[in-house]
Amino acid sequence: MPTKEFPLVSILIPAFNAEPWICDTIRSALAQTWPNKEIIVVDDGSTDRTLALARKFESDSVTVIAKANEGAAATRNRSYLLSKGDYIQWLDADDLLSPDKIERQLASLRGRDDRYTLLSSAWAPFAHRPNLAKFVPTSLWHDLAPVEWLVHKMSENLHMQTATWLTSREVADVAGPWDTRLLVDDDGEYFCRALLASNGVRFVPESKVFYRRAPSTSRLSYIGMSNGKMDAMLLSMKLHIQYLRSLEDSPRVRNACLSYLRSWSSTFHPERQDIGVELMALASAIGGPIEFPSLRWKYAWLRPILGQDAAWRIQLVLPEFKANMLFALDKLMHYLQRTRRSLPDGRCSH
Repeated sequence: MPTKEFPLVSILIPAFNAEPWICDTIRSALAQTWPNKEIIVVDDGSTDRTLALARKFESDSVTVIAKANEGAAATRNRSYLLSKGDYIQWLDADDLLSPDKIERQLASLRGRDDRYTLLSSAWAPFAHRPNLAKFVPTSLWHDLAPVEWLVHKMSENLHMQTATWLTSREVADVAGPWDTRLLVDDDGEYFCRALLASNGVRFVPESKVFYRRAPSTSRLSYIGMSNGKMDAMLLSMKLHIQYLRSLEDSPRVRNACLSYLRSWSSTFHPERQDIGVELMALASAIGGPIEFPSLRWKYAWLRPILGQDAAWRIQLVLPEFKANMLFALDKLMHYLQRTRRSLPDGRCSH
């Protein structure tokens, strides 16, 4: 039961086809040094062994629910409705929390009954070996007012990983449910609303999250050439701009919005030139032009050989191919290290 000294924290894990990672993620939730917690795993119609593996952890503190596939946002909404916590810790099914992540964040509020402060933490990407994760600070790694946080995010094209946040139920209730229309960037849009419902962000640097960069084929955030995800990204961008301008409509805010549009314009080119035209109209309404993106120099030389469209597709696909190869290499190195130490794989044992 929640107490004033140790409020209940709900750790909510939406899961879909996360068989290789789900056990490590649940273990990182169980390992939290915060004593009063509940863990809720909602399986979104997985077709692999995610549900069976998660159910091995069921206990008084771990609840596992299965439902038909509806997408990440709907799954998060379901887990929230099941939760009872005073604070909400969102945790994707392939990411990890440092053992004292929640304890350190709540300790930063000690002596203050401030339920409208959003708590964030440091985060770093990894593939298979979290000990190799490198924490690189950005301008979001500070205590910031909501408008300042959004200006930094949009002008510098930054983000905070989903699990970095610890949100009070009061803020989550005001923010409302996750937007099920967003097949991509649902977290970016949701935490904009959480920011609007808050009185600011407190950044706790000692609190850490390890974000697994999975292959693009299994990563929700990867847009590629999906028309549905492009439409969703456009909607999220419009909402971002609306939210920021509702807080302040000044020259610096409009410049941040224009920088944000420029940063993402290449995502839609050349497949969705209709979205490009819409972005140009949106930029014009804000007060400044943006142009159709150009090929980066390392791909521009391909244009006279392969043509404009082929060069653009290579620019889109090649970085993901490289990232997937590095992911596979790290998996091999992880396996070799385990073999050398004569350790069991242990990926999903319990």
